[in-house]
Amino acid sequence: MRIAFIGGGVMAQAIIAGVKDAGLDASIIVGEPFEARRTSLKTELGVDVTDSNLEAVTGADIVVLSIKPQQLDAVANELKGTLKKSQTVLSIMAGVKMHSIGLKLGHTKLIRAMPNTPAQIRKGITAWTASNDVDQQTLDFVGSMLRAIGDELKFSDENNVDIATALSGSGPGYVFMFIEALTDAGVELGLPVHVARHLASQTVLGSAALQRESGKHPAELRNMVTSPAGTTAAGLAALEDGRFRATVANAVRTAFERGEELAGGK
Repeated sequence: MRIAFIGGGVMAQAIIAGVKDAGLDASIIVGEPFEARRTSLKTELGVDVTDSNLEAVTGADIVVLSIKPQQLDAVANELKGTLKKSQTVLSIMAGVKMHSIGLKLGHTKLIRAMPNTPAQIRKGITAWTASNDVDQQTLDFVGSMLRAIGDELKFSDENNVDIATALSGSGPGYVFMFIEALTDAGVELGLPVHVARHLASQTVLGSAALQRESGKHPAELRNMVTSPAGTTAAGLAALEDGRFRATVANAVRTAFERGEELAGGK
C-alpha cells in the first residue's frame, strides 16, 4: 500500500512511526513545505519526502490529510482534479465533515478519522468512519494502521465521530487538567511538586488500566475504594458539591457544540 501524507506534523509522525513499528506492508511519502521537518522525517522515520503535494499523491493508494482545518482550502485547490477514483482520501482534521471534504476535493472515496494525542506512544484511540465507496481491502488496511497507534472504533454514523472528537479527541486535555489539579492539591498540602505529579499521573494511569482490564463498571470500582464515612467518601462528596459530573458533561457538550460551529463555517 502506498500512503501519501499531506503534512508531516506530530500526528502524522505518530501514525508513520506506528505503521513502521507494526511492520505493515506500506511505502510512505510525505508532502511537507518546511525543509527542516522534511529532513527530520527522512532521517528519523526513513520515509520519502517532497515539498510538492502533487508529487506526493501521485501513485498513492491512500492520501492522508494531516493538516490543520484552515489549510484545507489551499490544499484542496491544489489537489482537486488530480486525484484518481481509485485513491482513498483519509482525513484526520478535527471537525471537518466528509461532505465538506468531498465537495472541496471533488472526490467521493473518503475516510474520516479522529485519533487523539496518546497515539504518540501507541496508546491512542481513534474514532473513524468511511464513505460507501471505500473498498474492503482499504478499510481493512486503515483499521490495521489505526490499531498501530492504539485502539480504533469504526462508526457507520459520522455524527458519532463528532461526539468522539469532543470526548476522546479533546479528552486528554480534560485528563491533563485533572492530573494538574490533583498535583496542585498535593503540593498545597505539603508534597514536593515532582512527588505529587508522580502520584497523580500514576493514579490516573493505574485506575484507567484497572477499569479496562477488570471490565467492571466504573461505579463498581468506585464503591470498592469507598468506605463508609472514610476519606474517599469525603473527597467524593466534595466533588459532588462542586458538580463534578455535570461540569465534565458540560465540557464534552460544549466541545461538541464548538466542533459543530466550526464545521458549519467550513
